[in-house]
Amino acid sequence: MQIVNATAQDKDEILKLYKMQIGREFCPWTEEYPDGETIDFDLSRDSLFIMKEDERIVAAISIDEDEEVGALPFWNKDLAPGREAARLAVLPEYQNRGLARQMLRCAMKVLKQRGYRSIHFLVNRYNVKALRSYATLGFKTVGECHMFEQDFLCYEKKLEDED
Repeated sequence: MQIVNATAQDKDEILKLYKMQIGREFCPWTEEYPDGETIDFDLSRDSLFIMKEDERIVAAISIDEDEEVGALPFWNKDLAPGREAARLAVLPEYQNRGLARQMLRCAMKVLKQRGYRSIHFLVNRYNVKALRSYATLGFKTVGECHMFEQDFLCYEKKLEDED
C-alpha cells in the first residue's frame, strides 16, 4: 500500500469513503459534511492524502486549518504553528489494521516538512479504540470540548524529526 497526494480524479472515490463513515459509532459526519466542496478545498491546498491498495482508495486524511478547532484554548502556544489532522477515514473492511496510525504518521511527516511544529485533532471521548491507538503515537490529551454535538478529547503532539 502507498500513501500519495489525492488528485481531482480521486474525488468521487474519496466522497464514497467519507459517506461510508456516516452512522458509524462516534462519527459526527452527515450527508452535508464532508462533501465535494470540502474535498475541493483540501485539494486546492494540497492537503488531502490517500492510501491506495492497487488502485483502490482504502484510507484518507487531510491537514486542516479549521478556525473553530484552531481557536480552542488547549493548544500549546509554544508549539505554534500547528495544524489539525482531520477527516481521517478508513474503509470498514480495512479497519483495525493500523492504517489510521499510518495515515497520521504521514500527516505528521508532511506537516514537519512544511515547517509546522505540532499536530492536533479531536477524538470522541468514548472511542476507546481510537484513544488507545493515538496514545501509542505519543499524542497527549490537552483538553476537552463539546463540538459537532459530541464530547471530544483534544489531542496534540510536538512534531519531532523522527515523525
